[in-house]
Amino acid sequence: MGTAALGLLWAVLLLPLVVFGVPTEEPTSGEAVASSPPGHCRRCCDSEDALAPADAADLSSASPSALPYVLPEVRPYINITILKGERPPQLGWTGLVRDREGTRVSARGGDKGDRGLLGTPGKLGKEGPRGERGPQGTKGAKGQAGSPGGPCQTRFSAFSVGRKTALHSSEGFQPLLFDTVFVNPDGHFDLAAGHFVAPLHGLYFFSLNVHSWNFKETYVHVVHNEEAAVILYAQPSDRSIMQSQSVMLALAPGDRVWVRLFKRERENAVYSDDVDTYITFSGHLIKPEDE
Repeated sequence: MGTAALGLLWAVLLLPLVVFGVPTEEPTSGEAVASSPPGHCRRCCDSEDALAPADAADLSSASPSALPYVLPEVRPYINITILKGERPPQLGWTGLVRDREGTRVSARGGDKGDRGLLGTPGKLGKEGPRGERGPQGTKGAKGQAGSPGGPCQTRFSAFSVGRKTALHSSEGFQPLLFDTVFVNPDGHFDLAAGHFVAPLHGLYFFSLNVHSWNFKETYVHVVHNEEAAVILYAQPSDRSIMQSQSVMLALAPGDRVWVRLFKRERENAVYSDDVDTYITFSGHLIKPEDE
């Protein structure tokens, strides 16, 4: 409040100077001008004689600089400085500007204005070049253990069995049973029934080896469920020989593969003895279907 009152007082005191101006030069005491009628001026040092008419005409037509007294020169000075309290420099500015008549005046900037509205976004610039690969990050924390998985499924199946007893044909088909086990880790071969039972979908490979009998046929089927898949055959001969057959089958879980001897319409038999194993039947899983 004190600062504002002081500023108002200075404005009242300086107003007459702004309106009427400030004289630059005044006459001295020795240059007093005597009063005279219009068109005739005299100084105190002049003679008492009146001026000649010619001199009066010359005096009236003379320039102001030739007058017997000095005219005061008025120079307007406008000061529109706003007298306010002190303010930090960063909130405004102070400098010289020109008014409408071209006069240089001192002015002080006002307070900082409010922040304007956010303009519309500019156009998307071009994509810059790909930066260099950054350094490798630190190793993260160990994650939580996953939920327990399901029970392991069987992916392996194999068997190999043999027979040490000869077999002759009868009135009907008869299965070829086996009395010796070489390999049957998962029990997929039923030794009592003479059947291999498939545990899952997939491709399986089977092989059969027999020894023929002298002067008799050898006529044997490898059977898939109840259908003959392949046949093993040897003609009658005065010499016994080894015969073999193999096949690959696509099986479903529960399918059966077994061997049978043909019925007695033809005299046929397979040979073996108690010492050596002449008849073998083997098989294994090649590829599960879901792989």
